[in-house]
Amino acid sequence: MTVLDGKTALITGAARGIGRAFAEAYVREGARVAIADIDLDRACATAAEIGDAAVAVGMDVSAQDSIARAVDRTVDALGHIDILINNAAVFSAAPIVDIARADFDRVFAINVAGTLFTMQAVARHMIARGQGGRIINMASQAGRRGEPLVAAYCASKAAVISLTQSAGLNLIAHGINVNAISPGVVDGEHWDQVDALFAKYENKAPGQKKREVGAAVPYGRMGTAEDLTGMAVFLASDASEYVVAQTYNVDGGQWMS
Repeated sequence: MTVLDGKTALITGAARGIGRAFAEAYVREGARVAIADIDLDRACATAAEIGDAAVAVGMDVSAQDSIARAVDRTVDALGHIDILINNAAVFSAAPIVDIARADFDRVFAINVAGTLFTMQAVARHMIARGQGGRIINMASQAGRRGEPLVAAYCASKAAVISLTQSAGLNLIAHGINVNAISPGVVDGEHWDQVDALFAKYENKAPGQKKREVGAAVPYGRMGTAEDLTGMAVFLASDASEYVVAQTYNVDGGQWMS
């Protein structure tokens, strides 16, 4: 018997990268999953590749009506939601004197408000259903401390950690465990954008920043999406029943708390 048999999950930003790896891991553990993403075409392709246990849902976490529709469509397709992973996020980098308000607003609309209001919508469903649930928010080591060029992103992920604590303390009264995962540097296609921003602001050659951050990880390499799936399965399972309002570092030893 697999540990998520009979469970259903809504995973945001799941058409690719970390979100897709979570969806694949959950299906292997017996769950059915909604692949929610702003890129519906890619979400459909990902769901088709995963198989019958996955469905695609269009979702823009920065838009309240889109959140509501995505939750309703997930319930229509899967019957209910036992697990939510708030994975959708965007990255931004610039010196303090160059941060544009529009860029800051976009980062917070997706990373912070998207997390809060998706969590709210799913929690309302879970409370009405009366069987509890699991909510997993994606934080980051960037939320543990500031970085010279990453103020908006660091602040957004610090907010995710704080939201996880407050929501965890509030929602456990309804049997809903809220926790978070804090990755370090995780390889993937998003690193093309990250590397290009650091190349611009730190005058580095393409690929140099990626090599540097990988070499700085105590484990000896950058993480992969698959490195995070064990924690995501644990936090969704009955084994985490007594775990409330925590943020777990899964980062190869980069941050100790």
